[in-house]
Amino acid sequence: MWECPKCGRKFKNTNQNHYCGTAPQTIEEYIAQQPEYTRTYLLQISETIRSALPDAIQKISWSMPTYWKKRNLIQFAASKKHVGLYPGPAAVEAFANQLAAYKTSKGTIQFPYDKPLPLALIAKIAAWCGKEGEE
Repeated sequence: MWECPKCGRKFKNTNQNHYCGTAPQTIEEYIAQQPEYTRTYLLQISETIRSALPDAIQKISWSMPTYWKKRNLIQFAASKKHVGLYPGPAAVEAFANQLAAYKTSKGTIQFPYDKPLPLALIAKIAAWCGKEGEE
């Protein structure tokens, strides 16, 4: 067992990534708790999704910023080398041609920190997720 020297929590894996202390309650708190080099990207994604889904409820779900309307529509999260966008498998499939330049997997898109964010594409994906959520 490995014990985090900051918070004292115990884990099976050495140096396991986790939140020390209280988990964020809002998207703003989540972004503020992330490393400084990630915050600009996270703020841009959050603002883009908020504009595309103005009626969605903003919350933290599965420890990630989430836009919700009767179900989780779209989520995002910071990683060491990229921001993960989680619109679900159907969205990744629907936008596969436009996502060819990015690493994707089932329901996940990775936007690396060393490239500009495709904010117009993120807005289109978010809007698509909102329409799918209404059906």
